[in-house]
Amino acid sequence: MTRVLAPLILIAVLLAGWEIACRALGVAPYLLPPPSAIGMALAQSWPLLLGSAWATLSTALLALVIASLIACSLALAVSLNGLLEDAVRPIAVTLQVTPLVAIAPLVTIWAGIDHPERAVTGLAAVVAFFPIFSGALSGLKAIDPDLSRLFDLYGATPWQRLTRLRLPSAVPALLEGHKVAAGLAVIGAVVAEFVAGSGGSQGLAWRILEAYNRLQTAKVFAALLTLAVLGVALHATMEYLERKLLNSWRGR
Repeated sequence: MTRVLAPLILIAVLLAGWEIACRALGVAPYLLPPPSAIGMALAQSWPLLLGSAWATLSTALLALVIASLIACSLALAVSLNGLLEDAVRPIAVTLQVTPLVAIAPLVTIWAGIDHPERAVTGLAAVVAFFPIFSGALSGLKAIDPDLSRLFDLYGATPWQRLTRLRLPSAVPALLEGHKVAAGLAVIGAVVAEFVAGSGGSQGLAWRILEAYNRLQTAKVFAALLTLAVLGVALHATMEYLERKLLNSWRGR
């Protein structure tokens, strides 16, 4: 109970201080609205924000699936060939450290100006790719030496070593990589919406830009709060799935 109440009390104190400071200092609402104004904006705009949150979440989840399929397949191929790993890893690292906004215009052109949603999905997948690839590759290579020698002793075939040793050993790292990638996919989707647009599906980034252009700062904060809740909920869901799957894996 203390772990639950402590952050709630701190948040309540911070919000109360924010509200009092805005009213006492007479801060203009377009500069920094009080929490009460943000709450009113959230109550008035929640249907639009909910639809935009779903648009952003669906894009992020689709990007996560695409990144997972490509990253896991590539990590499996790389783990079986050391030369291929030496060739692929520098490219993957370079792709990871390249800023998303730098490649967004190119991806938008390649996806088609009339289809910005494709660019958003592709850019979010690029951001989510590396954590999954790195986690899968590390897990596939993290084999218990004693178990490896045991498989050698019994003359296990390469297929048996892959399905009964390497893949099970990769489960914890693979789950951790997906948990990190899920949050990055949401971030990538929002950043990509800022740069490439969102097409017909107007995500949270579009709501932020719309409110910003109208100097409706309270609505900007409401959209940011919705985005934060979305990210926390997705992270909590991934942690729950990770815990359940790890318990099952350890039980076996």
